[in-house]
Amino acid sequence: MKKTILSFAAMILIIALLCFTAWNGLDFGFFRIPSVRDTENGVRLGLDLVGGSIITFEANVDDSVSADELSSGMDTVEAMLRARLTDLGLSEATIYKVGDKRCTVEIPAISNPEEAVQKLGSTAQLEFRDADENVILVGTDVESSEAMYGPLDSTGLSQNYVLLTLTEEGAERFTEATKAAANREDDGNYIKIMLDDQVVSQPYVDKTKFKDTGITGREVIISGNFQAEDAGWLANVIEAGQLPFSLTQVQMRSVGAQLGMKALETSLEAGLIGVLLVIVFMIAYYRLPGLVASVALLFYIAIEAVVLAVFHVNLSLPGIAGIILSIGMAVDANVIIFERLKEELRAGKTVRSAVDSSFHRAFTAILDSNVTTMIAAIVLYLLGSGTIVGFAMTLGIGIVISMFTALTVTRFLLNRLVDLKVTNRALYGAGERRKA
Repeated sequence: MKKTILSFAAMILIIALLCFTAWNGLDFGFFRIPSVRDTENGVRLGLDLVGGSIITFEANVDDSVSADELSSGMDTVEAMLRARLTDLGLSEATIYKVGDKRCTVEIPAISNPEEAVQKLGSTAQLEFRDADENVILVGTDVESSEAMYGPLDSTGLSQNYVLLTLTEEGAERFTEATKAAANREDDGNYIKIMLDDQVVSQPYVDKTKFKDTGITGREVIISGNFQAEDAGWLANVIEAGQLPFSLTQVQMRSVGAQLGMKALETSLEAGLIGVLLVIVFMIAYYRLPGLVASVALLFYIAIEAVVLAVFHVNLSLPGIAGIILSIGMAVDANVIIFERLKEELRAGKTVRSAVDSSFHRAFTAILDSNVTTMIAAIVLYLLGSGTIVGFAMTLGIGIVISMFTALTVTRFLLNRLVDLKVTNRALYGAGERRKA
């Protein structure tokens, strides 16, 4: 009994700590969890709430460029702009393609973005340099860059790497430079890959393997314990260093908050009223399980707020709608479980057996509904643009957290109540046992 009381109290304490952290933040010294109210270091507000700037670029292409080449080139443009925005500290900005050859960037909270526009619109200068800062290759010496996965040596172990294809002239210069690097007596046996004077990678040249010949051939492999995401990022950066066409800024305008902070406040108030009404309904209709679900709902709201703040999610009004919708789904899962619980109790099962059976039998229905909604969220995220992406992101995060909350936190609290001998059937919303 003592152990049960302690575990129940520990869960309540964890929920209280999460609520405190979500509202006030928490600093561990080496890592800080920002408050959900901190719009500078935590959750970022979208263009519709704080205003900002909208910049549109257009690719300068002629009729000789095929549709496939244009599509692939615009994907490269998007990757380059996204990387540059991150480097500028504008990770809350959104990028999306408009039509076949235009790309729009929306940057919240920046009303005078001339400097950012200059950096975004400039052509990426890709260079390969040796340890003495001599330029070996430039972007035009690289024909293609692609992230790959497979074995690279006699061990047969597969790993992530980046495959570069150089021009003939570039390959000759690269062979000479790598041979010189392999014969250095100091630790300068490396080639730096630089984008706009910033080092993005620094692979080393094996002194034993390439001392006599250097790295020959037009295909060059860059390896180094890459994760798939890291290899893909490096490949995109190198590819972006030699864009197939230049960009022209066709539009730049500052916009005020379309909806403003007042809209955010009223939306949050509406969400709070909705949550309170749901809690009242759950307690009135399902009694003790409804109270447990309400406590679990606080856990859900707190943990989602922490996740949104830690990952600096760009929050717009559609994003808030996604959060509120996922709250409804969390309650929906509890409704399925509690209705099953009442059926099990009315069939004559004990409270402990009914609790276990209700979660087990409701799991499939909960999983199916969450999976189908998650599929919709993923499609919206991959194919949508602008605020639709924010809606899909918050909805997807909410689905995962709400499912975890319903199936673990709610179940844990109910089981601890049963362990504490709280087994009055009326408290669980069930009437008398069903007579044969």
